[in-house]
Amino acid sequence: MPENQAAAEHPSEPVRSRIVTTQPHTARIWNYWLGGKDNYEVDRAAGDQIRQLHPGIGDYAQADRLFLGRAVRHLVADRGIRQFLDIGTGLPTADNTHEVAQRLAPDARIVYVDNDPLVLAHARALLTSTPEGSTDYLDEDLRNVDAILEHASKTLDLSKPVGLMLLGVVIFVNDDEEAYGLVRRLLDALPSGSHLVLSHTVTSPSMPDVDAAVAFWNEHGTPKLKQRTPEAVARFFDGLELLEPGVVSCSRWRPETTSDEEPDEVAMFGGVGRKL
Repeated sequence: MPENQAAAEHPSEPVRSRIVTTQPHTARIWNYWLGGKDNYEVDRAAGDQIRQLHPGIGDYAQADRLFLGRAVRHLVADRGIRQFLDIGTGLPTADNTHEVAQRLAPDARIVYVDNDPLVLAHARALLTSTPEGSTDYLDEDLRNVDAILEHASKTLDLSKPVGLMLLGVVIFVNDDEEAYGLVRRLLDALPSGSHLVLSHTVTSPSMPDVDAAVAFWNEHGTPKLKQRTPEAVARFFDGLELLEPGVVSCSRWRPETTSDEEPDEVAMFGGVGRKL
């Protein structure tokens, strides 16, 4: 059974009261782009407007999800990782971290962390597990590192390597030094052999329509997000052994394709790094 019992039950009135249906929310729009049903009309309308500004937006939502799957499979199959701390979980969809990991290693243990009330309301879908493994969910903000680590230690053995998953979440920490500091504090608490898997929306002269889409989002949606250059995203991996091919478009991180052509670049960049 999960330690966080509130996540395993039907959403309480306090949780329902935190779900704002009159303003578009990033997790629900992401869910809409991925073909999910956990969104509202206001999210679909905003998602369609953003897609008009940047027609490829749905592609990088898909690319980010596929990057998660490839990264987790690599960590389990090739690096021997058996436990994951997934912060900024998002709404449940196909091939969540625990599903990918436990498909290869039924004894894998996963702790999910998110502070979105709608994710909490759907946390039951994230708390399924193989009998040999375990999953847990924590309703917490990325900035509360100590609380996250304290709760995670109830399910994970933090003396053994952990896969730290930060997909599309540090984009919501506007201050650069705070963002880098949060990632460093999390990594400092994990042992050698742990891995960071991180993805981030980028700004690039080659993709000006992305900037327009982000500007629209920051004017109308919540929470606000911060774009960073590919070089700034790579800085999150300072001090780590950065796995090949480095920090690249999520679509181009070890793609599983039989085509000789490189996949199209998307404005979501990601990488995987090993703590030495």
